[in-house]
Amino acid sequence: MHALVTGGGGFIGSHLAERLLGLGHEVTALDDFSTGAPENVALLERHPQFHLVTGTILNERLVDKLAERCEVIFHLAAAVGVELIIKKPLESMTTNIRGSEIVLEMAHRYRRKVLIASTSEIYGKNSNGPLCEDMDRILGSPLKSRWSYSTSKAVDEILAYVYWKEKGVPTIIVRLFNTVGPRQSGAYGMVIPRFVSQALKGEPLLVHGTGTQSRCFLHVADTVTALAKLMEHPKAVGDVFNVGSQEEVTIEALARRVLAITKSSSPITHIPYEEAYEEGFEDMPRRVPDISKIRGLIGFAPTMNLDEIIHSVVDSVRGVDHPTARRSTVSHP
Repeated sequence: MHALVTGGGGFIGSHLAERLLGLGHEVTALDDFSTGAPENVALLERHPQFHLVTGTILNERLVDKLAERCEVIFHLAAAVGVELIIKKPLESMTTNIRGSEIVLEMAHRYRRKVLIASTSEIYGKNSNGPLCEDMDRILGSPLKSRWSYSTSKAVDEILAYVYWKEKGVPTIIVRLFNTVGPRQSGAYGMVIPRFVSQALKGEPLLVHGTGTQSRCFLHVADTVTALAKLMEHPKAVGDVFNVGSQEEVTIEALARRVLAITKSSSPITHIPYEEAYEEGFEDMPRRVPDISKIRGLIGFAPTMNLDEIIHSVVDSVRGVDHPTARRSTVSHP
């Protein structure tokens, strides 16, 4: 098949493009490189079945042309990362909502199947767990920019579901829980690449808040495997799936594991949320996914534990070809 990957020059998008090429598909990647990087797809450009288009999902004519040429759409392009959302909330809302509306409208025009990448932020402050797909969203004040990302992605999900119910567009929604791996930047608040970079430089590892908040991390190779399999499965259409790991760790413990793996003597420094982000910033103490639905449909299960994930990021930062990072490597003709 010919797949259009919006955000194809980004961290997850480039790994997905690589995986799809490895499966024998043709891939067109659309990216404006606002958060992605050309080097993410530099090797892919040698592949005859890969096409890179530099542009934005807000360009209706461009998205129209690309949607007409493809057969399926993986919509990953979005403003991501807590830090970016807080610094540029209006731009982020516009990109996420209007961009998704354009992609879905073109999918409707040409009858294309669409997979929409959403986020665990959907659940907001709901710290129950594990979180299953039909649990309630619990959010703070709409005047706190912290919750604008969650709200914008909720609108994306609503749009996808409505396009499916009212217009028959085959849509699939995935909620990603902290995908990590090579090529991920720590510039927008992503914690593992930030910790690894700080540890390797001998800088303090900056833990926001108390460090008792817990998260789960999934390697990008497992994430893109799930996305590709969901796109192929007819029973995934019209539904939403959590994609993540259930190996839970506190941020304080995560920092200590990074120090142990890197053999760094960097100190751990705690900074208040207000200093890291903004006054009145709210976070959730726990976020663990229930992955029974996706396991039941496609047999999904993480193949890498947290230590292996951290090792792959460390090796990537050091420029080492880690064996676990080669799972989605393309063989170039």
